[in-house]
Amino acid sequence: MEQTTATLLEKIQSLPSEQLLAVEHFVDRLLAQSEQQQLVRSMQQAAEPVFAAIWDNPEDAVYDEL
Repeated sequence: MEQTTATLLEKIQSLPSEQLLAVEHFVDRLLAQSEQQQLVRSMQQAAEPVFAAIWDNPEDAVYDEL
């Protein structure tokens, strides 16, 4: 990982300044996407107990056999 980071930094440092902004925007999009995925996972984990109570009931047990 350290070698990959060092190689990436060298490549970024060799870019012209106008392309650095494009790299920054790309990295910002990746970070935002990662944050959004983590938020979705957190919401799913928080909702699991609520949905389990709704899904796991005798009235709907017939649907478990479908």
